[in-house]
Amino acid sequence: VQLQASGGGLARTGGSLRLSCAASGRSFSGYVMGWFRQAPGREREIVASISRGGGTTYYPDSVKGRFTISRDNAKNTVYLQMNSLKPEDTAIYYCAASLGARVPGSEYRYWGQGTQVTVSS
Repeated sequence: VQLQASGGGLARTGGSLRLSCAASGRSFSGYVMGWFRQAPGREREIVASISRGGGTTYYPDSVKGRFTISRDNAKNTVYLQMNSLKPEDTAIYYCAASLGARVPGSEYRYWGQGTQVTVSS
């Protein structure tokens, strides 16, 4: 599967952005999907994950209550709605697909190219 992330940009503290990740190839609904981010000088971290059918989601404490992951299997797309943005959310955001069954899981094999999110204070 090939992944194409979009929707990044510049936002102010407290603002919102919506990221999209379009998948091409077969069997999008067969993948657990995740959103990750990596800030300069920091390790990549997961910020959201969603099960194949969309019924189960995962968020770390750092974004819980502010970020929402969703998917539309008919459109082969996964979304990340980011609200109440903070400067510490500034990073490159990546979508990824996992062949594993667990959420968040760890078997992310396919990655999108990343989209920059910058939050100004």
